[in-house]
Amino acid sequence: MGQGRGWEGAVLKLLRAKDFELTVTDAEDVTPDYRRLRFTDGGLLAATGVHPTMWVRLWFDNAGKPHQRAYTLVDPDPDTGAFSLEFALHEGRASDWARAAKPGDTIEATVQGTGFEHPSPPPSHVFAVGDPASLPAINSLLDALGPAPATVWFEGGDDDLPHRTDPARHELRKVPRQDSGARLVDRVKKDLPGLLRGTSDPYVWIACDTATTRSLAAYVRKELGLPKQRVHALGYWRPS
Repeated sequence: MGQGRGWEGAVLKLLRAKDFELTVTDAEDVTPDYRRLRFTDGGLLAATGVHPTMWVRLWFDNAGKPHQRAYTLVDPDPDTGAFSLEFALHEGRASDWARAAKPGDTIEATVQGTGFEHPSPPPSHVFAVGDPASLPAINSLLDALGPAPATVWFEGGDDDLPHRTDPARHELRKVPRQDSGARLVDRVKKDLPGLLRGTSDPYVWIACDTATTRSLAAYVRKELGLPKQRVHALGYWRPS
């Protein structure tokens, strides 16, 4: 594996990335625009271990050129060597592959760069900002941070998406995607300062499109003054 992937593949090889072949075992259309695929992992979980928000790079063929996208593991089970991946479907090679995927299909995956550090001290309240592309990671994050209450701003998506928020301790604030994410930025800037004033040990987690993530991360760190160890921000996608 790893041949013919251009400069991205070469860099990952130098970083000692690990390659695996995944095999589709099941496919489920959660909504018309959101598809869940179950895989056997080709030895991945046994070789790498599991951590919250863990992700892998999948490699797709795009007119003869390598094309990679990252996806968060859903319900990884090291005992059976299986996990699911969830795809927010739109235009593009990755979505085209996911729409057509059926049991028995295979795809190459690379593990490199993924990680998770539990915030210390543990958060007294989690503030998460995301969208359908980062929903699996949000679900994993809420599972990992246990009993902490959370406020989640979620941009776009269908009401039937598989949110794992618990109404007893999680508040889900849905925001339509408008003006390339500007409405989400405005909503978070309106809501967050007041919520932070009553929180002793906040933890802010942001995973939207790259520009939105960058804007909100700068706001939280520079204008609200949260230390970098209490903020995690990662751009999950770029508008085409």
